Amino acid sequence: MHDGWTDGSLMSAVEAVRTRRSVRAFTRQPVPRETVEFILALAARAPSGSNIQPWKVYAVAGAARAALSAELLAAHADPARPAEPPEYHYYPTAWREPYLARRRKVGWDLYGALGIAKGDKAAMARQHGRNYDFFGAPVGLFFTLDRDMERGSWLDLGMFMQNVMITARGLGLDTCPQQAFCNHHRIVRRHLGIPDTEILVSGMALGQADADAPENRFDTEREPADAFTRFSGF
Repeated sequence: MHDGWTDGSLMSAVEAVRTRRSVRAFTRQPVPRETVEFILALAARAPSGSNIQPWKVYAVAGAARAALSAELLAAHADPARPAEPPEYHYYPTAWREPYLARRRKVGWDLYGALGIAKGDKAAMARQHGRNYDFFGAPVGLFFTLDRDMERGSWLDLGMFMQNVMITARGLGLDTCPQQAFCNHHRIVRRHLGIPDTEILVSGMALGQADADAPENRFDTEREPADAFTRFSGF
């Protein structure tokens, strides 16, 4: 363990999972490179099929982060520059219940916390654009896989990303996984030197949550375990 962290300064795993949330407003307080390295090294304890460890990470901060964010924000604001064709579909092509209702509720809960009225498309676009400034976080992480990897490796990457988020939370930091970066994956590739042999799966903001931001003060609901689990033999 890093010399600056003792068992007494770390959250329990249960508390880290319980308090993890997708934070959408961060302070500018820097996160040292050694902290990022510690998080990633510990997260790499995630399971993967036959221990192939397929995940790849691109970490960005400082001037490199600022330059990337500036071009992404410009692209988002330019009506003549639409989102790039997706390399994969995150959401289903046809929505149905109960997923549609859950999606709508979290969206309106977020907009309600921010005072964005229903139908205010300009305000919604501005809020979406904050993705490209990492919601103010000082560190951005980007996760890729080699294109020839199969679905099992996507599962492996998901477990690795969850470890990143839980480890960060255990250190008192916060995160927000952001698939929105995939809308402009060519810009991200160019800035970070991601080869075409890799697919950009997701980005992630990492930093210290702004406790005063209203968007960080609403809770997303979760279904109880017995609503999505079938128990047998208990």
